[in-house]
Amino acid sequence: MTEQDPRRGDGESTQSWGDDYRAQLAAMLSGTSAEDREAVASLPSGSAILVVRRGPNVGARFLLDQDSTIAGRHPDADIFLDDVTVSRRHAEFTRDGTTFELRDLGSLNGTYHDGERVDRAVLRDGAEVQVGKFRLTFYRSRLDLDARA
Repeated sequence: MTEQDPRRGDGESTQSWGDDYRAQLAAMLSGTSAEDREAVASLPSGSAILVVRRGPNVGARFLLDQDSTIAGRHPDADIFLDDVTVSRRHAEFTRDGTTFELRDLGSLNGTYHDGERVDRAVLRDGAEVQVGKFRLTFYRSRLDLDARA
């Protein structure tokens, strides 16, 4: 919903969201650090971020801002996940406009989306992705969420 902000006096509009939307957003970001919340809030449209929640490198953040991003144990992977439970080319994150998809690349241990092994899945905001021992939370740009609200 768009509303005029009478305090601005310049005719510019501001975004205003209902209590339900704010509660959902707060719940999704609960348990995140102030730095993570700031990183998510500053994402430009068409980008997303993965935050490591469990496993090696807890707290590490990986920006998804390309049409294809490969995660794996190979040092040349876009997202280098250094653990023997991760295949060299384990999973791919693809972007089509503002939509992101996860695809397993034939990994030995599989790729999981919200606890279920998948070959391919469309990522929703707040989804958990598991690659080997790594559990990552996926966050889309707030600008892209706002456009759909």
